[in-house]
Amino acid sequence: MGVRILLTTDLPHPAPELLAAAGEITVLADPPSYEELDALCSSGDFDVVLTQLRDRIDGPLLARARVKGISNYAVGHNNIDISAATKHGIAVANTPGVLTDATADIAMLLILGTARRVIEADRLVREGRFTGWEPELMLGSDVSGKTLGLAGFGRIARATARRALGFGMEILFAPRPPGDRVVSQEELGEFAGKVRQVPWSELVASSDYLSLHVPLNADTHHVVDADVLGRMKPSAILINTARGPLVDEEALVAALSTGRIAGAGLDVFESEPLLAAGLAQLPNTVLLPHVGSATVPVRAEMARLSALNAIAMAAGQVPAHPVNPEVYG
Repeated sequence: MGVRILLTTDLPHPAPELLAAAGEITVLADPPSYEELDALCSSGDFDVVLTQLRDRIDGPLLARARVKGISNYAVGHNNIDISAATKHGIAVANTPGVLTDATADIAMLLILGTARRVIEADRLVREGRFTGWEPELMLGSDVSGKTLGLAGFGRIARATARRALGFGMEILFAPRPPGDRVVSQEELGEFAGKVRQVPWSELVASSDYLSLHVPLNADTHHVVDADVLGRMKPSAILINTARGPLVDEEALVAALSTGRIAGAGLDVFESEPLLAAGLAQLPNTVLLPHVGSATVPVRAEMARLSALNAIAMAAGQVPAHPVNPEVYG
């Protein structure tokens, strides 16, 4: 029979073919509720569960689970209690290094789209309200020559910086707000002399565009709250392609509604797929449905990696991309 793998949703090619060749796969027709996923994980019917970011894998579920591993179809894994998985000897794997450029493209798109009011302009044309060129029609903000502040300076932040430098932007960064560590010139590599590290407080106050690129954890939950929004420039624009709960969305709606900041470009939301009340009605926003990695090649590679991770863990082997390799001793 081979390995037994549960998929909480169907995946793109080549995952189905790889998994079917390895053993028995079960694909759920609809996203499972927490209770359904709990029952499936504790049934003993599966070696590995291949999960999505929406699947909550917490401590109580992991304590009851009878699986060898969890393969997350994502780079992030804040939906999984990693310490609890390790405690119970359950391996976790992810798909790193695949979606860097695609997500950086979306970050740059959100910067440009909010700056130049592209959604408002598109709607104006489609609704037949465009009556010809006017000197003050749809005036937006400059990008070239403006300051981009990067919260975090990992792979996606660096790829975003690479694009922004092409637009002539000044790049500031704080590596892990709100607590910063000094990044050496050697660590900066190609960016040495091209970007400048500043404290988190300065990043917030100085950025024309503040783009979030940090993982979600206890320290970064609501790292952008009402206080931070109050210290941003009134002309500033917030960009988030990382994780929704990095931002206090209710506070963001208030800041956008009152003109405390100029705009926001979001690909992720605090309570996905739900939006904070009033967010969808704000004209000074660009709102995308979590499509940072949504290109055909990227999703296919994520599918391949997550399938191979699942097959390896089901066979008792160390996967190519373990999150908690210590479970293997």
